Amino acid sequence: MKKALYAFALLIFISACGDGITENTMTVSGTVKGLKKGTLYLQHIPDSALIVVDSLQVNGDGSFSFQTELESPEIFYLYLNKKDNNDLNDRITFFGEPGNITINTSWNTFDTNAKISGSESDKKLKEYRRQMSNVNKRNLEILQQSIQTEAPLDSLQLDSLQRQSDKNLKRGYLFAINFAINNKDSYVAPYIAVSEIANANVKYLDSINNSLTPEVAASKYGRALQEHIASIKN
Repeated sequence: MKKALYAFALLIFISACGDGITENTMTVSGTVKGLKKGTLYLQHIPDSALIVVDSLQVNGDGSFSFQTELESPEIFYLYLNKKDNNDLNDRITFFGEPGNITINTSWNTFDTNAKISGSESDKKLKEYRRQMSNVNKRNLEILQQSIQTEAPLDSLQLDSLQRQSDKNLKRGYLFAINFAINNKDSYVAPYIAVSEIANANVKYLDSINNSLTPEVAASKYGRALQEHIASIKN
């Protein structure tokens, strides 16, 4: 009985290896509703430049599937070249990680209508974006108050708006710092630190870095955070 179980497990392992799937494989698949013809690209930024990981010509039902090996979870982009000379509404941003990620969307609302599932990191990033939206909304309100006036604002009014803006900016920084520290086991934590609040006081960046779990600290964005802190201190 034990030999039979061992043989069965070995067969599954060989089959998985034959398909090129490992524990670090990310499979991104889904459907672009209404897309009959076009080119889809899976992209990421390994260092400083955006590069194409893989591409697929779509002819028919809009279904797609990509596979790639990951060093660690990171931001990826699904780009649709509609050949309409318009780059708007053509790129979906998501947090990639090993496993199966499904992206379903529509041709005419490609990035705004996308439904992404299968990535816990992407879910956590979406949670951060939703909660941060109140801060961003307030920033927009302050900006509108400063420019949408019939008469020029006097110095007292401008100073008041500046204080409100500074207060809201501080609120956003504190929220981002607390979110990162409270999610120290998420790969999103160091990503927020290096992409959203890189110019925060180094003591706060240190707090985020020191709170990260070993696995997250060793990831792409974890290493980037450590390098950023080192550059500030030097």
